[in-house]
Amino acid sequence: MADLTAKNFDETIQEGVHLVDFWASWCGPCRAQAPILDDLAKDFDDDELQIDKVNVDEEQELAVRYGVQSIPTLLFFKDGELVNRLVGVRPKDALKKQLELYV
Repeated sequence: MADLTAKNFDETIQEGVHLVDFWASWCGPCRAQAPILDDLAKDFDDDELQIDKVNVDEEQELAVRYGVQSIPTLLFFKDGELVNRLVGVRPKDALKKQLELYV
């Protein structure tokens, strides 16, 4: 799981499927979503899916760029293109079902 910044964001998501978690350390729902994402990552090979994180306190520019107003916000990218957005804590099964559309 990579921590993305404005410097490495575009290059990182350019190829493949990426689920990017916009979060903050003070956010209770974000802390609840984190272990779900960790568990979800085990169900996919690294060449199928990358799960990445953006700390909105440290990377406000990215949060503004993607219109993140509530966290956690999960953005799905395929080959650099935004293909889906979910806001709020999501269970593993729901996330897996969404990801299977793109991998």
